[in-house]
Amino acid sequence: MTGFGFPLHHFGAPHVVGVISLIVLAVTIFARYSRQLAGSWRWIYVVTAMIALYLNVFVGVVQAFQKMPALNALAPTQTEPPFKLTQLVVLAFFVLLTIVAAIRFRPEPIRAV
Repeated sequence: MTGFGFPLHHFGAPHVVGVISLIVLAVTIFARYSRQLAGSWRWIYVVTAMIALYLNVFVGVVQAFQKMPALNALAPTQTEPPFKLTQLVVLAFFVLLTIVAAIRFRPEPIRAV
């Protein structure tokens, strides 16, 4: 959110990712605090938290390829295969991690009163 405080010359891809991340985080916060992870809100919380984390890592990979000379030499325009492969591996890892997390973070069993 702090990135929106900088001067805005044009609305670009980083801003789109930031807006999507804020929307996803709003759902995550709603699931955690307003719904207190009741019922299906548990898996919604897990999935949205993982999406928010993935978006941060996605931006981190983009930044790494822009700012690190060795990575920038491999993919200077970020359309080359090394960049695309890295992003694909990161995406696949997060999809797998999200599935495992959603399965392990099961709904709370209903207790008899």
